[in-house]
Amino acid sequence: MTGTLGTGMDEVSYDQLRQLVGLVDYDETRDPFPVKSMDAVVFVCGNATQTALFYQAAFGMEQIAYSGPENGNRDHKAFVLKSGSARFVIKGGVTPDSPLLDHHREHGDGVTDLALEVSDVDRCVEHARAQGATVLEEPHDVSDEHGTVRMAAIATYGKTRHSLIDRSRYNGVYLPGYVAKKGNYVKPEGAPKRVFQAVDHCVGNVELGKMDYWVQWYNRVMGFVNMAEFVGDDIATEYSALMSKVVANGNHRVKFPLNEPAIAKKKSQIDEYLEFYGGPGCQHIALATNDIIATVVAMRAAGVEFLDTPDSYYEDPELRERIGEVRVPIEVLKEHRILVDRDEDGYLLQIFTKPIGDRPTVFYEMIERHGSLGFGKGNFKALFEAIEREQERRGNL
Repeated sequence: MTGTLGTGMDEVSYDQLRQLVGLVDYDETRDPFPVKSMDAVVFVCGNATQTALFYQAAFGMEQIAYSGPENGNRDHKAFVLKSGSARFVIKGGVTPDSPLLDHHREHGDGVTDLALEVSDVDRCVEHARAQGATVLEEPHDVSDEHGTVRMAAIATYGKTRHSLIDRSRYNGVYLPGYVAKKGNYVKPEGAPKRVFQAVDHCVGNVELGKMDYWVQWYNRVMGFVNMAEFVGDDIATEYSALMSKVVANGNHRVKFPLNEPAIAKKKSQIDEYLEFYGGPGCQHIALATNDIIATVVAMRAAGVEFLDTPDSYYEDPELRERIGEVRVPIEVLKEHRILVDRDEDGYLLQIFTKPIGDRPTVFYEMIERHGSLGFGKGNFKALFEAIEREQERRGNL
């Protein structure tokens, strides 16, 4: 099938649409832990009010819902933002004894919950418990005038959790306890309707020697399958290295690369993250776009900083030979410092932001896929060298 849906930044080819939703042969009835898709990426921040405004201005997101003291939530404020199918929830503590403030003091701004939409919360929890998972919240219903949501939560690496959400009986804007509320931010004239369309994958960093443990945990507890692995010289420079394996749910709509540091001459980006975050956590989130040039232009105009790539990357004759013909000319990729990689299925374009907070922890990847289901293996060395240059400037290499 060929063709496109929409126009401009919203234009999505059927091939891209398949990749965005991860369509694969999949029988949910045989899955012991049937995950449908990402429900939300939930953050704890030092100032949720300002952070929510940042994501609207810099990431082109739209505020759709709110929970806070004005509607009975005395502990914290929470802003729900959307872009395409992606949903972010930004939380910040209000009362001095809020647990969110304790979490922020230890870890800084970061992801606390990779929430998943599931078709049967009780079935998932029953299987997870039988496989030794820690259940943080037992299955329960929350209701309001818009219906009922079935929820639970299990613990994963560090202090990260997976909330399990069944919203099949709910037609509210997000969850009970939230009210529909638009943000006051007004996009500049000519700004794209949205900068990205979906969450492509979420990357977790764990301690040395723990990657295989968590890969097997996702296999056993959540029925995830192994998609890819990168070890040894796959992700290494002269100074630092890491190892990474990728797990995905049955329909491949949810993909979680898991990284651990490898022994090397100096600190890797994983070591730096673990030190400044205070333990394992979600290192970066990849956001899918179908026009990475327009995305980068809009985000740079809003003040987002990206990792730099040296001219030599684009002038390497082996690069042109390896990638062949792509949608964007090499000269334009060079102008915007965008990386390109090709595998047996197609190619992808990608670029990485610098850390977006005060601590050198959470950052973002913008990715445009054309057939490729990979993660830019051919760019790992260039990416690592760019990160090392930033680490050196911070005094953390």
